[in-house]
Amino acid sequence: MMDVQSFIAQLWENLGGAVLGIGRRVLIIAVIVLGGKIAIRFSKRLTRKDTLQKLKADETFVSVLRVVIHYGIIVICLIMILDVLGVSTASLIALLGAAGVAVGFALRDTLSNIAAGIVILFLRPFGKGDFIECDTVLGAVRDMGLFSTELETADGVFISVPNSALWGLPLKNYSRNAKRRLDITISIAYSNSIDTAFKTLQTIIESESRFLKEPASQVMVQSLGESGLGITMRAWVPSSMYWSLYWEHMKTVKERLQEAGIAMAFPQRNVRLIQDTSKPDNTSGLVRQLG
Repeated sequence: MMDVQSFIAQLWENLGGAVLGIGRRVLIIAVIVLGGKIAIRFSKRLTRKDTLQKLKADETFVSVLRVVIHYGIIVICLIMILDVLGVSTASLIALLGAAGVAVGFALRDTLSNIAAGIVILFLRPFGKGDFIECDTVLGAVRDMGLFSTELETADGVFISVPNSALWGLPLKNYSRNAKRRLDITISIAYSNSIDTAFKTLQTIIESESRFLKEPASQVMVQSLGESGLGITMRAWVPSSMYWSLYWEHMKTVKERLQEAGIAMAFPQRNVRLIQDTSKPDNTSGLVRQLG
């Protein structure tokens, strides 16, 4: 019995330090893993929908931020675990940096899309649901990620646009401002009364409650064309109602002007035939020869 106890004592004397060291490392790793899980859960709680509404943050930005935080915590925990296990993290980071440079050079176009996506998410020139135009692309933003942005055209066509294409060119956002200017230009014949046309368009403006009071609506002569006089009715409207009001009043303007006796202009040309009397007319002689 004493021999067994002596053996255990000798074994503990030889291996006790190593066992305690391993146990300490396992305990530290367990604490790191537990801390990482708590941090991930806490980050998800911070980016929940109710928190998103309180902070008035963009939904797409928060979803991307959630992914970045999640994997960032995992990477940090892995580096800490490797450091506890005695792995040289400095050389590992240097190796990862060199590999990152090589991969970045090979995927420079993809990384440019990621960089553009991050900049767009922070500066927010447009958001989900906005109707935008960039170069030849025109549509409503349906979803946005780190690599590309998904749009839907007015006729329901799906478009996937690289983020670098949206950031590197001038971009129009038709939904950003609360109001838009509505211009309806018609061409009337020169024989019509301008005062009658102005009065008719002004009546349309006064009877439309959906037009904004400020800035004030206007009626003006826009152009003096070859075939007619261009008159513009200009009003400011809520951006969400722009197209419905535009289509409605295109019809209303034509009908009201027609009721007021205003004739629409159309392309026309006056052609005059001038005979050159300085040259003899050989038509009769030619006719006799042919006869």
